[in-house]
Order: sequence, then C-alpha cells, then structure tokens
Amino acid sequence: MPFIIGGRYGLSSKEFTPAMIKAIFDELNKEKPKIHFTIGINDDVTHTSLEYDPSFTLPKNGTFEAIFFGLGSDGTVGANKNSIKIIGTQTDNYAQGYFVYDSKKSGSMTTSHLRFGSHQIHSTYLIDKADFVACHQSVFMEKFDILQHAKEGAIFLLNSPFSKERVWEHLPQSIQQEMIDKMIRFYVIDGYKVARDSGMNRRINTVMQTCFFAISGVLEREQAIEQIKKSIEKTYGKKSKELVELNFKAVDNTLSHLYEIKIPDKVTSSHKFTSPVKGKISKFVADVTANIIEGRGDAIPVSMIPSDGTWPSSTTQFEKRNIALEIPVWDPKSCVQCNECVLVCPHAVIRSKLVDDAHLQDAPDGFKAVKTKGKSYLENGNFTLQISAEDCTGCSLCTEVCIGLNNESEELKAINMTPISEIDKDKEEKIWEYFLDIPEFDRTQLNHAKVKDSQFLEPLFEFSGACPGCGETPYIKLATQLFGDRMIVANATGCSSIYGGNLPTTPWAKNKDGLGPAWSNSLFEDNAEFGLGFRLTIDKHQTQAKELLTKLRNEIGEELSQSLLDATQVTEDEIFAQRKRVQELKKQLSGIQRDDALSLFSLADYLVKKSVWIIGGDGWAYDIGYGGLDHVMASGKNVNILVLDTQVYSNTGGQQSKATPEGAVAKFAASGKPSNAKDLALMAMTYEDVYVSRVAMGASYSQTLKAFVEAEAYEGVSIIIAYSHCIAHGYDMKDGMKQQKLAVACGLWPTFRYNPDLIKEGKNPMHLDYKAPKIPVKDYMYNETRFSMVEQTNEQDAQNFLDIAQHHAEELFKKYSKLAEE
Repeated sequence: MPFIIGGRYGLSSKEFTPAMIKAIFDELNKEKPKIHFTIGINDDVTHTSLEYDPSFTLPKNGTFEAIFFGLGSDGTVGANKNSIKIIGTQTDNYAQGYFVYDSKKSGSMTTSHLRFGSHQIHSTYLIDKADFVACHQSVFMEKFDILQHAKEGAIFLLNSPFSKERVWEHLPQSIQQEMIDKMIRFYVIDGYKVARDSGMNRRINTVMQTCFFAISGVLEREQAIEQIKKSIEKTYGKKSKELVELNFKAVDNTLSHLYEIKIPDKVTSSHKFTSPVKGKISKFVADVTANIIEGRGDAIPVSMIPSDGTWPSSTTQFEKRNIALEIPVWDPKSCVQCNECVLVCPHAVIRSKLVDDAHLQDAPDGFKAVKTKGKSYLENGNFTLQISAEDCTGCSLCTEVCIGLNNESEELKAINMTPISEIDKDKEEKIWEYFLDIPEFDRTQLNHAKVKDSQFLEPLFEFSGACPGCGETPYIKLATQLFGDRMIVANATGCSSIYGGNLPTTPWAKNKDGLGPAWSNSLFEDNAEFGLGFRLTIDKHQTQAKELLTKLRNEIGEELSQSLLDATQVTEDEIFAQRKRVQELKKQLSGIQRDDALSLFSLADYLVKKSVWIIGGDGWAYDIGYGGLDHVMASGKNVNILVLDTQVYSNTGGQQSKATPEGAVAKFAASGKPSNAKDLALMAMTYEDVYVSRVAMGASYSQTLKAFVEAEAYEGVSIIIAYSHCIAHGYDMKDGMKQQKLAVACGLWPTFRYNPDLIKEGKNPMHLDYKAPKIPVKDYMYNETRFSMVEQTNEQDAQNFLDIAQHHAEELFKKYSKLAEE
C-alpha cells in the first residue's frame, strides 16, 4: 500500500512504496539529520510516527520558515523581533523577518514572517508555506484558515483558553481536516493563564516566544531560554527590576503548561468558520468590507471602491472582533444607576436606556431591567444596562469606576468582570440586538449637562480599534453623544485618526435618522487650518442660503421664511424645530421650477446649526500643528478644538512632545525630560476671547461634561485640553481614571474653565475646578513606569525630578488661583 511522508523542512507529499521509504531513510542516515518525520498510510485513517530525533536543527541547505498570527498589542511582533536578534546574533544562521499589520492600535491581526537558514536568504518577504505556524489568538481560528500556510508535517502552536482535553473539539471542521491531511504536529498552551499567573496581565509575548524555541528546535532549549532571559534583561532592566522578574517567572512557568495534542484520525467538530461581518449588512459591506477584513482586499476591483473618496460610516458594528478574555456583567440589584461606567467605556460597549414596561414584554430571555431610581422621565420607567459582548475589549475600566457595592460580597460590585468562557455569546447577541431596537429616549427631555442624563444619549462613535482602556476615546464618544448629529470633524493625523478612520471599518456612526458626524483627516501639520476651512465654507453656504431665502420669501411664504431666518439654535428643542422648518422649506421648493429655488434646495440644510470640531493629539496641537492652531485661535471663528493630551507622541512609538512633563522618560528623553511641559491653556487664554478648559474625566465627570457643553455653546473659538491616559505611560490601563484623578489631586494637571461670555456679565471668566495640591506628586508619578524608571538608572536625578515637579505643582496652583481671584 502506498505511503505518505512529510518532512519538517518541506518535503512534499508523494506516494512511496516501502522499498522507496527504506532507500530514502538510508540516504538521510548518511548525514544523520535531526529531523522529525510522520509516516501515514494513505487512506486517511491510520497514521503512525517515526521519530529519529524530536529536536531539530536547520536543514543543511534549506531554510526554516515560520508564520505567527498575533493580535495588535499582545506583544507578538516584539517577541518575534527579539527571536530574530537571538538567532541572528547567537548562532551562525542567517535570519529574515517581515511584519504585516495595519495601523489600528490593537485588536487587529498581526502577521510575522520569519526565515532562518545556514545560507544567505534571497527570497520574497511573505511566506506562503511554513514549517512552523503559530496562532496567538484562538478567536482567529473561528474566522480564518490559519493552516492554509502550513506545510505537510509542520508544527502548529495555538494559544487557547481551552484545556488540552477540549481544545480539539473547539476547532472548526475544516481546520481539523487540514490537520489530519497535513499530518500536523499540534501544540497548545493557555498563554494568557500563564501570563496572568506570572503577573504579566495580558502580555503573552514572553510566554509564546518561549514556546516557539522549545518546540521548533531552532536552538537547544536551554540555550534558547538563556538568550530569552538576556533579552528580557536588556529590554526591561532599566524600567523595573520587578518587571524583569515577572518576565523570568513567565518563562519558567511556560514549559509545564505546553502540551502536544495527539490528533484524532477523523473530524469530530460541528463548528464552521464564522462570517467576518454580522448584522444587517449592506451590499457594500458584504462585497467590500468583509473581503478586506478577511485579507482579500487585493482581489477587490477598483470599480467597487467609492470614486469620490467617501466611505460608509457606522461599520465597526458589523466587525465583532471578540478579543476580550473577560467582559463585564451587570448586577441590577447592586446598581445605583449613576451611568458612570457608560461614560468611561472607551469603546461604547456599555450602554443604558430608559425603558417603559411595554418594551419588556417581548424581551428575550436574560434581558435585565429594574425600576428607575430618583427622578423618572417615564411613568412606568425602567433602567437597563447592556453590554455588547462581542465588541468589548475587556479593559476593566468600568469595574474600576463602579460605585455600586454588593451587599452580599465585598469583592463584587454592580459591574463584575467575568471570563468570556462563562458567557453564552449567542444569548448575549440576541439581548444586544433587542436592546438596540428599543427606541432612544427623547433627547429634548434630557438634561445634557448632567452626567446621568447625558449617558442616555446615543453614542455616535463606537467599537473603535483603540487600545483597550484608551484614555482618548471616552472624550470623543461624549462629544458625539452631545452633538454628534450635527458634528463636522477635522481630525489631525495621530492615534485618533487611526482608530477613527482605519478602513475597512469606521467607528464614526449615525443614528436611525441617518444623521451623524461627517469626518475627514488632513495632514498632521495643517489640521487646524483644515477645520477652519470647514467653518468658513459652512458660513458662506449659510449666507448664500439666507440670501436666496430672502429673495424667494414671497413664493415660500412670509411666516416660514422669517422663522427660518430668525431662528435661535442653542438648545436641542430649537435645533430640532429648525430641522422641521427646513423640511417644510424643501417641500415648498420642490414645487418651484426655478434655478434659484434649486440652488436653495441644495443649500437648505446649512440653515441648521453645524458644530465644527478640530480634533488631534498633543503632538499636533503643541508641536507640529501649533502654528496653524494659533492662527485658528486668533481667527475668532466658531470652531471647537479638542486636544487629546497623552503627553507623548503615542501613535509613532512614544517620542517626547512639548506636552511631555519634566522627568518623564520617552524616546528622545531616555533619562527623563529635562524641562516642563508647554502651558498651551495659558497661552490660549492670552487671546481673552477664546473659551479654554483643561479637563480630566477621571478627576471630575461633571466638570468635563460642563466644559464640553459650554465650549460648544460659545460663539467663537473654544479649546478643550483633555488629559488622556495612555498605554505608553507604563501601567495597567484599567487604572487610567484613577491616575487622572491623582494627576489633578497632586496639582500637576490643573482643571479649570475660562469662559469669555462671563466678561459680558461683569464676572471673572476664570473658574478653577480643582483645589490646592493635596497629595505628593510621587503618589501620582511613581505609579507610572515613564516616571519611576528614572530611579532605576539614577536615584539623584529621580529625586531632583520629584522635587521640581512638586514645586511646579505648587506654582501652578498659585498662578491659576490668582487668575481666578482677579
């Protein structure tokens, strides 16, 4: 009977007679290669193994090829870069690496292509068929044919939350068949459990790198572990000795949790690949978006791409990335209905609604709702809080800010993180869909200046690709809740442009009326001017519309024309009323066959208030785009500027900016930045007619909300500088809101509002929203690696930085409190 032989360095499958197999092994024995072979009878039933040596060295005249599939921010790319360095410098082998990933902050697939060989490598960068395939995120196995890249007899490493006994049953049918057909050697580890137990939280890079060296045989196991630890010492030594020890612990704990799985001889799974998109999708999403998500974008003809450069919004809702290991679960009995968890959620996956009894009658099993507490807008009002399980990133910010205490357990709150393996996702999907179909509460009845009420407003920025726990996106989401149906956004290049406009999906959304923010991104250096151009154009269109309206008032009617011209549009009621009048105007114009009537029809919507927002990070506002920003602040035009201040160039790898505080370590400031940050807020106030505020959501939800409402209502330039915690600061992002609170409490981030409208009333425009420093700056700074790592290299410099920062905090309070008193 014919046989199949699969070699670890890429022998193709062929049929062999027993005599041919003996001849092949006799020839191979001359060189005594350390190669693992699998031999199977070619009836897809019986498979046996013959191991000459389970370890492996690079083929004498061949190249070892490996592909790794990871998740942005899980450390896969960094670990593979380290592997290249180790092999390239510690062995006689040549190495090549190529990394494929998009510009999303996290949550998208990264692909690492690695080659090693004893001869110089002259090859394409991308690997089509590999000797070693690793999938560091088990959710990819549900969507993509990962093993299409595996050679016969290849090694496959999977990071999976399922036990070694159950992992096989959770693989899709086609993957199981592929593993059987290709005689794959299958290894599994729960990398996240090892990382968590080792104190590494979500960072699995060290764990998976150890697995690679342990089972690939590229280096002797002991030598590989020694080199990995040296690399860890070099990478993290200056940051923290504790961090080095945690990584060492992760390395030591890895091998005891790595298992080889014996592959059954037949398919047993009932699972099939899931679609890359879910929900009520359009033809464009099905034909274009879905194919790009699956990595087939190159096959899409140009004719299917929008010719005018516009792209459909509100599409992240179809992506359903399923990247969270844990998601929040709501306990209605413990909830105080404050809506603070909804406010801080970076990805808009936690939402609340006011629901009347009628909408509870047909609710699906598991739908939770309780009677509203405090003031009720409904006679039979209920409060419901729901979580989109498939869109959650598992950042835990919601549980950290939750103030609802469980009377039965001190460890539990009204929101509790729960392993995703304990969640019935199909059930949660039905509940979420039902929740979305419940009508939004009437915006005009809610007090937008109150935290609780504001979070009943529909967010029009959702499920972005920002890092889990991002400090920027809650501010953007809040702006869309308040003003999203009339926002026009000019977005500077940076983190916010990447997670905001990274195709094929965009988190900028629209409501059921089809209204939502219009978004565009220009160059890094000219975003302020770009946004000012929006305002000038809108104002010109509005002027033209009013001129035409005046000209056609006899045909349209005196009452309607005058009400359109005289309308004030400050409150939601007034804006909604103007929209109704514009709809009536369009009806009137449709019956007038004149060129000027057609022109007015095309411009009519400009009679409704448009809210222009210029958004970007501190790298743009303080540095590269500052000249344009200053020009706009001097213009006096009605634009709103939102500076998402992470105090560093977050998008490009953590370089210092002029917002970086003294003593913080960043690229180009390896020993700590030697000077204080630019005070952009104080500079803006010198114009005297610019609304200026500094906010930190974690320090005060109400102050942040007031600043947004006041800034948008101000008829002139307004600028909000928002403290945004960032993964580049070097701590667990679940503590982001706590760190914001500490930044204000120690005095290093003064919060205030400067409102020129108060000058007209004879009042001081400056309102200080924080009190004198009440904690030492060290209590804030040394929670973050960017500050504390200086102490590892130079204790004297570290102390000097602390002393200077303490003095700076005290001087800031003196300066701003004096302005508030005058």
